[in-house]
Amino acid sequence: MTSADARHAGAPRDDAPLHTLIMQHAVNGRLRMRAVQGIAQECGCHIRHVECVALLSGILPERYARNTKQFSLEDQRALLLSRVLLVGLGGLGGHVLDMLVRLGVGHITAADGDVFEPSNLNRQLLSSMSRVGTSKAQAARDHARNTNPATELTVVDHYVDALSLPPLMQQCHLVIDALGGLQSRLMLQKAAQNAGVPLVTAAVGGLTGYVATVLPDQTGPAELLGSGGTGEPVEDTLGTPAPVVACAAALQCTEAAKILTGKPPSRGVLFFDLNDRTFQTVML
Repeated sequence: MTSADARHAGAPRDDAPLHTLIMQHAVNGRLRMRAVQGIAQECGCHIRHVECVALLSGILPERYARNTKQFSLEDQRALLLSRVLLVGLGGLGGHVLDMLVRLGVGHITAADGDVFEPSNLNRQLLSSMSRVGTSKAQAARDHARNTNPATELTVVDHYVDALSLPPLMQQCHLVIDALGGLQSRLMLQKAAQNAGVPLVTAAVGGLTGYVATVLPDQTGPAELLGSGGTGEPVEDTLGTPAPVVACAAALQCTEAAKILTGKPPSRGVLFFDLNDRTFQTVML
């Protein structure tokens, strides 16, 4: 049984009345967003559960219509039943959160103790002028709620460490490293490996970056790059324009979707340079 298959096995419950309502409201095999909200309210259940039962009944919630050419109904249900730990809600993390929520990932725990600064406005999707000085975690909560109420987002409004990470990884299917710099990446990778959970990592500087999936028994980029030393962070020396951040986050979410739907992740580390449009995979 794959991890995606295991997610389909839940405690038995009587969803016959819910199924009946879904079939009554479905039009041409789809369920409109307002119908999903109305059924959830009438049955007193979470929107995510309505969508899961609809998908199990062969009915596609309208909001995921543009996912269907790449994800089957079974894949979409697996995403809704998935649990992801996202560490970092800055440049990478804001874009990753947005994409995971739009994909329909059902449970996300997102951790970041930072607040927005003016220098974040060039690239961080969750930032805005009105949010300077406010919590990134709170902005993430607001964004997820307004984008897809089927996603249950738990925010951790403080920085994580080797002691606080293990409990956060319990029952999660994937960890996503959206940290800035290199200082804490090895700690996060080791925590994921100790928990037996795959990790999708990325880093950017200038117009270059890398993305990799690190399985629990594999070597990851953090082991080779270390903590980055005591010099000036690469983000400060090379900058981090919005396109390179969004590109890395998109590649991370593509890997995440593969893993969460039971497909094999890509091997090796993908290095990319947007300046000369080169992409190269290096095996570790």
